[in-house]
Amino acid sequence: MEGSENDGGVTPIAKWKSDFSRTFQYYLDRSTPHTTERWLGTLAVAIIYVLRVYYVQGFYVISYGLGIYVLNLLIGFLSPKVDPELEALDGASLPTKDSDEFKPFIRRLPEFKFWYAITKAFVVAFVLTFFSMLDVPVFWPILLCYWIFLFFLTMKRQILHMVKYKYVPFDLGKQRYTNKKSASSSGTPRN
Repeated sequence: MEGSENDGGVTPIAKWKSDFSRTFQYYLDRSTPHTTERWLGTLAVAIIYVLRVYYVQGFYVISYGLGIYVLNLLIGFLSPKVDPELEALDGASLPTKDSDEFKPFIRRLPEFKFWYAITKAFVVAFVLTFFSMLDVPVFWPILLCYWIFLFFLTMKRQILHMVKYKYVPFDLGKQRYTNKKSASSSGTPRN
């Protein structure tokens, strides 16, 4: 067959696609430890999208769909990987006392995948704003009110779930323990 990889002949488009994919993945992997910079880049993309929608005065349905998608991602980001309600039915549950086994909070949607999905969503929504057939005329305040209503209902349910099963989905850094009196100042030499 012409252009198959078994013959050694690779089409220029397939080679370009492979090279682009490899390069993209390389830079994506390099961006992993730079959390603040990644989120600032996403914020810049989001601002560009919002300015585009504001100046065009349209594409509210696309913005509403984007908002629903971001809300869905946020729920995945705030939820534990293993749902405590289902775990309680199996007999295992999150620790409720100090004597229980410690189980760290593991997200259903990790931070990097959350960031990547939101960034892709804003880029796709931005590209969709260049197709006039997708600019459906709607009364945008109704969509905004409905989205706010969905946001508060969803967040209320999520917060009640967090309170009921006593977990906090935020990690504010490594916990540090301080000693009132250090070992070196107690007068006993350390070896």
